[in-house]
Amino acid sequence: MSSGCVIGVDLGGTKLLAGAVDPALNVHHRATRPARGDDQAEVLDTVVAAVCEIRDAIEGASGTVEAIGIGIPCLIDAERGVAVMAVNLPIADVPFGDLLAERIGLPVFVDNDANAAMLAEWRFGAAFGVRDAALLTLGTGIGGGLVIGGALQRGSQGAGAEIGHMVVQADGPRCQGNCPNRGCLEAMCSGTALVREARRLAQERPDSGLGRALADGREISGPLVTELAHSGDAAAIEALAHIGGWLGVGIANLVNILNPDIVVIGGGVIAAGELLLEPARAVVAERALSPSKEHVQIVPARFGAESGMLGAAALALDGIGTPA
Repeated sequence: MSSGCVIGVDLGGTKLLAGAVDPALNVHHRATRPARGDDQAEVLDTVVAAVCEIRDAIEGASGTVEAIGIGIPCLIDAERGVAVMAVNLPIADVPFGDLLAERIGLPVFVDNDANAAMLAEWRFGAAFGVRDAALLTLGTGIGGGLVIGGALQRGSQGAGAEIGHMVVQADGPRCQGNCPNRGCLEAMCSGTALVREARRLAQERPDSGLGRALADGREISGPLVTELAHSGDAAAIEALAHIGGWLGVGIANLVNILNPDIVVIGGGVIAAGELLLEPARAVVAERALSPSKEHVQIVPARFGAESGMLGAAALALDGIGTPA
């Protein structure tokens, strides 16, 4: 083990993943926690518990932890270092980095979670070497990251690239959490939307794998839908295709606006692989403009659901002057 590691924390809408990462991007210890909390203090306590677990494990193996990087599903005021507002967590106007540094006693570097994921995929992963890229992370919500002209874009206040809140259906369903909008991409093709569509199909088709799972009292979750779809259940495949179609609408907008080299899809829902991406690519081919649609690649994240954690670690390594 490298003697000096950082801890990367990916704080999602429903779960937290953290890991000790060395400058070669090797992960030495991981910790997971449910991320839901009734208030900001509980969310902070969850992060502190995960970080302390990892630090104890690393230092017990004669290693050291130098800093912490954390990606938060939140609008970030970069100038003030404040987590301004989160759609799916009870976070508002919190100096998250300062509070965590005070509790842990280490330097803390904070960014939006999808920016962190974009950083990992651009520096080391699926978007390595490109000048113009977009990333969507599909989980409880949808995060977005952008690289334009070879630079990560955060917007004028650090609150940019909220691609999940692009409206794709003006009279669509209410978006979730603290978002005031309707028909956002997040409302149409996040993991939450996948579960909603799968439940609908399970009720309509009681003889399907989804229907039998519902009748047996199993929780209809994204991983279950993916498992059943990979096993050939037609209802589960249809649920993923429905979500993939809406994903394609969002990607077509990005392709027309940005003309990126690549669009990377990450987050937990990408475990569905081509069952999600093939329908998305078909919609992009139908709706996007030439020559952009012929040029763009639409690919899964190299690091899967760990992109955000590794990107947060890279943020910390940059912060202490030891880039990966």
